[in-house]
Amino acid sequence: MEFKIEKLDTYTQIQVMIDKLDTHIAPSLKSELVLIAGNGEKNIVLDLSNCRYCDSSGLSAILVANRLCKNANGTFVLSGLQTAVERLITISQLDTVLNITATVDEATEIINKE
Repeated sequence: MEFKIEKLDTYTQIQVMIDKLDTHIAPSLKSELVLIAGNGEKNIVLDLSNCRYCDSSGLSAILVANRLCKNANGTFVLSGLQTAVERLITISQLDTVLNITATVDEATEIINKE
């Protein structure tokens, strides 16, 4: 199982269950995101606490999630970044664009405030 998707009261949480968000799983993550947004969900939390590696296709999936939530006037939060993934996001300067939290609880707080 690549993802665990949980529909909660105010948002949908997607947990990446494997340690690499790369060209092998980014396309299926994008499809899931489009389906979730298509079902009317505008708030998404992407939990990457199990993920130790991310490449450009993984970043692309993250940006798709962010755009889908923005277009729906919702909130996208990225949580649980490991060091290597966090470094990639900082280098790409996406830390200035994305909501990033250390834990899913903090992500939930951001969504409930919006």
